[in-house]
Parts: sequence; C-alpha cells; structure tokens
Amino acid sequence: MNSGGPGYPLASLYVGDLHPDVTEAMLYQKFSPAGPIVSIRVCRDIITRRSLGYAYINFQQPADAECALDTMNYDVIKGRPIRIMWSQRDPALRKSGVGNIFIKNIDDSIDNKALYDTFSAFGNILSCKVVCDERGSKGYGFVHFETQEAANRAIETMNGMLLNDRKVFVGHFKSRKEREVEFGTKVMKFTNIYIKNFGDNLTDEKLKEAFSAFGKTLSVRVMRDEKGRSRGFGFVNYAHHEDAQKAVDEMNGKEMNGKIIYVGRAQKRLERQGELKRKFDQLKQDRIQRYQGVNLYVKNLDDSIDDERLRKEFSPYGTITSAKVMTEAGQSKGFGFVCFSSPEEATKAVTEMNGRIVATKPLYVALAQRREERKAILTNKYMQRMATVRTMPSPIIDSYHQSGYYMTVPQVWTYKQSVDKSAAFPYNIGTQTVGGRADVAGVLRSGQYKYSSAVRNPLHVVTVVPVSMVEPPVHILGPEPLTASMLAAAPPMDQKQLLGDRLYPLIVAQQPNLAGKITGMLLEIDNSELLHMLESPESLKSKVDEAIAVLQAHQAKDCSPKK
Repeated sequence: MNSGGPGYPLASLYVGDLHPDVTEAMLYQKFSPAGPIVSIRVCRDIITRRSLGYAYINFQQPADAECALDTMNYDVIKGRPIRIMWSQRDPALRKSGVGNIFIKNIDDSIDNKALYDTFSAFGNILSCKVVCDERGSKGYGFVHFETQEAANRAIETMNGMLLNDRKVFVGHFKSRKEREVEFGTKVMKFTNIYIKNFGDNLTDEKLKEAFSAFGKTLSVRVMRDEKGRSRGFGFVNYAHHEDAQKAVDEMNGKEMNGKIIYVGRAQKRLERQGELKRKFDQLKQDRIQRYQGVNLYVKNLDDSIDDERLRKEFSPYGTITSAKVMTEAGQSKGFGFVCFSSPEEATKAVTEMNGRIVATKPLYVALAQRREERKAILTNKYMQRMATVRTMPSPIIDSYHQSGYYMTVPQVWTYKQSVDKSAAFPYNIGTQTVGGRADVAGVLRSGQYKYSSAVRNPLHVVTVVPVSMVEPPVHILGPEPLTASMLAAAPPMDQKQLLGDRLYPLIVAQQPNLAGKITGMLLEIDNSELLHMLESPESLKSKVDEAIAVLQAHQAKDCSPKK
C-alpha cells in the first residue's frame, strides 16, 4: 500500500462491517500493536447510542496505518471479518469512479476477502466489497484500485473468466446517472413489445398471426398459469425496432377477441415500478400545488364540533370548498381541515380565528403543512440553535443536561429590613433548607436570581447576617394546570418558561435522556399549539417523535461514512 500518495496523505483508516457490540477499547486492543494511535471513534446513533457498524482510527504515522491495513484487513472481531480502507474525506475522489470496477454473477461462496485476494494481483486495492443483504451475497461487488491502469488490467484479464465455476462479468463502474442515460438510449431502440387484455382463448399461433404482419418476429408467447390457461397477456419480440414501433402504433387500442387490447414497449418490473412512482409523485405534487396556501389545519376542537359546525364558523371569511373534522370510531380526534377557494381568504381566516374560543376551547389555526415540511422546519430551528450554542461560552452544567431546556425549581425567600450588629458569623444565602424557609436579612444587591436544578448557582457569602427564627415548613407544590387566560396574562418573556415547566416532566416520562433537547426544540412552536400538546398526550407524542427523527437525521449527517 502507498499511504503517501497524493490522494491519501493522512494516517486515518476506515473500519467497516463491525459487529454492533464492538467498542473503542476492543479496536484499540486490536490495532495498537501496529503503532501509536491518536484516536478511535465508533460512530453511533444519537438516540439509541447503538453502533452504526463502522469506525475511524487515526494513527500517529502513515506507515503504522499502512501496516494495519496490510496485516489486519478481514481479520475477525466478534465473529465478523472487518473491512479496512483508507479514510477518504474528499467526496469528489470517492465518487469519481476512477479505478473502480464492477463485478457481477459472483458465486455466493465468495466473500470480501476472497474477492480481494483474486483481484489484488492487478494492483493496489483501496477498497473491496461484496454487496450483501440479510440473506447473504447479492451476487455482485466492487473493487476500487488506486490507479485506472490497474482497473483496466483487471477488466481485460477477468471479464468472462470462471470464479468458482461461474462466469463473471467485470467492467468499469458506472454511476446511476450514466446507467440511466445508457438505458434510455436502449429504450428508444426496443424490439420487445407487451400485449395484454386479450382474454384467455388466444394461442401463441393466433398472436403470431396477428402481429407478424408488421415484420419478422423472433419469438411470440402467451403467458399461462400452472394449469395451462392463458393469463391474458403475452410478448412479441421483433428482429427490428422499426417493426416493433409500428406494431405498437397500429395495434394499441384495437379490438382482439372481442376486447380492447393494450400494446406497448415491454418493461422490466423495476422500470414499471419506477414509472408508476414517478406518476404517483407527479399527482401528489399537483395536489400539493392545488392546495398550497388555501388549506387550513384547525386543532384543539371541542368534541361537539362536527363538519357542519366547522364550516359554519369559518364561512364568514370566504368560499369554503371543503371542511372536515377528523374522526376515529365516530369520535372527534380534536382536529380538522378547512379548504378555501383562494389564499387571501385562507390568510384572513387564520388571522381572525387563531386563538378564538369556539365552544369551550381556543382554536389553533394555521396553514396545513405536510409532515416533510414540519420536519424540515423543526430541523432548521434545531440547526440554528446548535449553531448558536457552539458560539456561546460553556457554563458549568450538570452532565445530565448538556443542552436544551432546564427545569426551574421554585424558591421562596423572605427578608428583614433591620440588621442586628451583634451577629458576627458568615451565612451562605445560596443554600436552601428543604422543608422550610429562612427569614434572612442583608440581601445582596443582585437581589433576585432564578435557580436551576441543572446549573450550579453561585455561592454568595455575607460576613454579617443575622438569622431569625425558622418559620414552619412550606410545601412547594407542582405547577398548576396552565390555561389560555393564564398564559395570555403572563409577560411574553415568561410565557415560554411557563409552558416549558409543564412540558418538561411530560417529555422526561417519554425520553428521559433527551428531555432537555426535545423541550427546547418544541418551545419554538406556537404557544397555542403547545397548550394543545399539554392537553393531548397523542399530539405531544407525535411532536416528540418528530423531534427525535430530526436528531437522528442530524446525527446521521454528522457521522456519515466517509469511504
């Protein structure tokens, strides 16, 4: 191996195909004999902390990394052979395709090591992999050589050769885009056509008779079931593309056997599925465009509100094309949709109806968003917060709350105005005795400060402070239920704190390790929606799940494989 080449100057290795239980300590024990190691990182899921199956090992010297690559590749750790390659951080080089070859029709018995041993004779190999799923080998793989010349030698020698009694195809790697362009060219020159809906009485001979008028046919077949009965479709393969095209143009939509038949270019299953998906996506996009800016999402609905009442409440703001309260087993789910004929009408309805009390509850009204849009907005806000956190100095924080929202604990203090000069001992007012409250004089000029269970509060010491008699214990109760009127009466700066104090315990019950982060993310949402989440466990769980998905996506982006 040439670790000093221009493309791979660092002493960093990628180690893949790891068993989920492999740890940094195991990798250190395995790789440290090769030379001094600077760092080892097993990439893990941000939520579950499970291994993603790959790691990065940084050596002090490139020669040590090269030694590990030469001597330890495909060694077994916890029952699995590991795959080692140089860590290439430049995606342009990884995806260029230079020196990369594709091998297919590989026998199931050939694994990564066997493929490596077979092709290493042609040059320096950077990576080698047989593609597998849960059932084993999928019959194809890739070998990435350091130079294009080595790849060319491998193709010239191995293409068409037998590997474990199977003739393999070896060729240059082609990107998906290149394959699609190549396939599109072949599609334009099709010779095989597909015919369906001709019933179950047509034979191969009759089908050939009907279609041979357009040109020379190489094969004609009516597809049949296990009992020999026609399945109502078949194929005709012509010698020339022009004949096949003429048959499609002339016969599609014509009557045969008393039925209107379909005739078109024969497609592979994956191609048909891709075409159907594109059509479905286009219909979906058209529907999204049609309802963009006119469809409203209404939630926190009273159980007594039905479709008719919902339409009646919103009808003063414009022409309603549809109004629907979502139900389950005949019971309202507490939310619905109202669609107007124009964006102006919808905007007016949002302005007038959001927060308005209908029946007994304040409504939350907003433009309807798809799940992907909501997730994107939440992701964007999370990324902005993370960027802000990285630029701020780090406070002394409890290890259990490394970022996000911090639950505050109510503090009760009373102070005297007089000072007893006979007292001459220090007293720490930063210490609170549980079960009672101290009557303390000599308050610091900083006066009030908020106590957080997660942040270490400063210890302010006063040298001359008398203490009066301790009053009876005061029981500090949990926060009372929050109503819309209570929230509206609070100052704007305190509203999020009130909501956070009530959301945090609910989220702790679902995700104790991530409650701080998730609470902070959810507090970006509109206050009326947060109120609804306090009343609806289902709505809260849905938002928590969305937040977790955002965190997982962020982790996957930060810790994506760099092969």
